[in-house]
Amino acid sequence: MSAAPRLVLATHNAHKIAELRAILVPALPGLLPEQVVGARDLGAPEPVEDGLTFVENALLKARALAAATGLPAVADDSGLSVDVLGGAPGIFSARWSGRHGDDAANLALLLAQLSDIRDPHRGARFVCAAALVTPDGFEHVETGELVGTLATEPRGTHGFGYDPVLVPAGERRTCAELTSHEKHAISHRGQAFRALTPVVVRVLHG
Repeated sequence: MSAAPRLVLATHNAHKIAELRAILVPALPGLLPEQVVGARDLGAPEPVEDGLTFVENALLKARALAAATGLPAVADDSGLSVDVLGGAPGIFSARWSGRHGDDAANLALLLAQLSDIRDPHRGARFVCAAALVTPDGFEHVETGELVGTLATEPRGTHGFGYDPVLVPAGERRTCAELTSHEKHAISHRGQAFRALTPVVVRVLHG
């Protein structure tokens, strides 16, 4: 018999579930990887993400999941903020091309929009808001960001989303050329979830 779920992640994205497990499980004593489950594993629906900020969307998703499952729920909302685009794609990062979750199309459109932008002006950052919501109404949010510049073409096979085009400050490789360990150490999501983890520990272990 498998261990009962103790924490549910408000995502249907398998890449994100694996990434978040890798960040959270080592920091939570006695927590088994299979006890950290995704929304799909529990048949929970995906709420409409109609917030205007990463924080609003993260809280919206975590609240809906905690209410639907009766478990502490963790959600994040994250995306790419490009300086010359005034912070866009921002909260629309996953559907920038008009098709939600089409990484290749999103990348192609972004690179086309920036095709005449010279390297000194290709600044961008990944931003993440990570929220914890419990069924009794406790809420906590942490944020993180990874500052860098945008490559002119995708490079690397690791990661997902816009990882193949963001080169972190001080690096020559894109996020998709980093190992998972290297990426977790500096990523926006890693920063936000490492900050959130002590709060998750308190909630799960009292």
